[in-house]
Amino acid sequence: MHVNKVHRVTTIDRVADDLGESIDWLYDVAMEMDAEDGVIWVYGLGDEQLMAFTNFGIETLVDLIKIHKDDPTLLKR
Repeated sequence: MHVNKVHRVTTIDRVADDLGESIDWLYDVAMEMDAEDGVIWVYGLGDEQLMAFTNFGIETLVDLIKIHKDDPTLLKR
């Protein structure tokens, strides 16, 4: 039997603040991630939605940040 062990997530705003990164830039980097990478979407009332990360997701995101800082051309805005 599969038991979900995620007991908390951290919002992108908090992760950006903790890592000293721009929320907008971090959002662009994190858009490469899927649920199995540790990112989830939290939906509120109306159109409100917020990206959040499991602990594994934050680790994955930190790895992606390093990759994107090594090659800034990976993000095409």
